[in-house]
Amino acid sequence: MYVIKVKGVAKIPDYVQLRDEQFTLLAYFRVDRPDKSLEKVGLGDQAAYIMEVIKDLPFGQILKLDI
Repeated sequence: MYVIKVKGVAKIPDYVQLRDEQFTLLAYFRVDRPDKSLEKVGLGDQAAYIMEVIKDLPFGQILKLDI
């Protein structure tokens, strides 16, 4: 799974994209509201770990997660 942190502009907030190995979009959520999206894709139990990784991830970089 891949994580991409996208910087928002003006009134658009920062977002996170979760993508699978084929780079298909699995989840797209605001940095400050990940709960519903992570639960929906079955990663609710991994939310704390994912958010910790996202916190330190620079905008625009792609990071591969092994979950």
